[in-house]
Amino acid sequence: MMPTLLFDGHCNLCNKWVQFIVKRDTKKKIHFASLQSKAAMKMLKKHNIDENYIDSLVLFEEGQYSVCSNAALRTLSFLEGWERYLFYLMIVPRPLRDFVYRFVSKYRYKWFGRREQCMIPSIDISDRFLPE
Repeated sequence: MMPTLLFDGHCNLCNKWVQFIVKRDTKKKIHFASLQSKAAMKMLKKHNIDENYIDSLVLFEEGQYSVCSNAALRTLSFLEGWERYLFYLMIVPRPLRDFVYRFVSKYRYKWFGRREQCMIPSIDISDRFLPE
């Protein structure tokens, strides 16, 4: 199973994160789904995560999942450019990383805005998004 990143489709910051990853994941290793999609809800349910969960990114890979800062940093590890080295921020204690992550997450709509509907992927990247 390819790594699959679930993101808040209404969050402008999350959508920018997906665009950042798509641009730098030239080998197309990572697939995506908005947390509001049926595909994501199935994945969340299968792993006993609340289907209404939108508090952070969720990265599924090889039967496991990561949330918060772990999800963001693990996602970076799949990239080919210099950004993959940001994965080594994992040495920072998780409580500190997650504190910063949750602080930004709490204010993400206020600081970056909110979309009324989820991002619709363009034709050139639609094959990387899970079908509804």
